[in-house]
Amino acid sequence: MKNLKIYLDNIDRFNSMPLWKYLLQNATKLNLKGATVYKAVAGIGKHKELHTFELVSLSNTMPLIIEIIEKEENIKKFLELSKDAL
Repeated sequence: MKNLKIYLDNIDRFNSMPLWKYLLQNATKLNLKGATVYKAVAGIGKHKELHTFELVSLSNTMPLIIEIIEKEENIKKFLELSKDAL
């Protein structure tokens, strides 16, 4: 079994759909054993900006992690199916 982690933000989209949802749909299409989306409390993005959840802010960018534990060949199929979004 291999562990795949995908790091993204809750505002990331693909084809007008939340990216995390699109990726989970791909996992479902391939009958993967499971995929989990974690929402982080805080994180530092690629531009060295701190992302946190604040109730006073109207636009909260939150880091997400999608984790898939699956056979290597199934992860490769998932990545091939998802390559345009990643």
